[in-house]
Amino acid sequence: MKPSNVLTLPGWQGSGPEHWQSRWEHAHGYRRVEQHDWMRPLRGDWIARLEDVVLTCDEPAVLVAHSLGCIQVAAWAAHSANTRLVKGALLVAPGDVDRADIDPMLWSWPPIPLEGLPFRSVLVASRNDPWCSFARAGQLAAAWGAQLIDHGMAGHVNADAGLGSWPEGHVLLDDLMRD
Repeated sequence: MKPSNVLTLPGWQGSGPEHWQSRWEHAHGYRRVEQHDWMRPLRGDWIARLEDVVLTCDEPAVLVAHSLGCIQVAAWAAHSANTRLVKGALLVAPGDVDRADIDPMLWSWPPIPLEGLPFRSVLVASRNDPWCSFARAGQLAAAWGAQLIDHGMAGHVNADAGLGSWPEGHVLLDDLMRD
């Protein structure tokens, strides 16, 4: 698989240079799906941007989503006629935008689509993620038909968790790319 067909989907505010997604992009040549506005994420804009980038791939893409990026994948899959162009998705630490205490900047995101994803997916969740309980992550994995991976006590599975380049996560991605 060509690295340019591995698409990273950061969450709200993007992924900084120490985030494992940024490290993977730098080390492996994966392509970030850039958004017009990382600070004011509009669901429709983010879905349209993913559609545009998937259509540029010259072979089926593999999606690597974190936080709000996971919700972006589910929302895109629920509306796109081009889901056949995706081979699989690694969904890491989904952000639960259906929570009552969600930031007002995310007003356009609820409700989270609960349709099964039409491609293989793996959802990695932490037991102490402040943005999504492990039980809720399990519900999302079941609804989306994703394999649930318990990542223990890893917070939001981001740069603050001290994962570095997160080699364990890359093993999961390698498995998705091989199948």
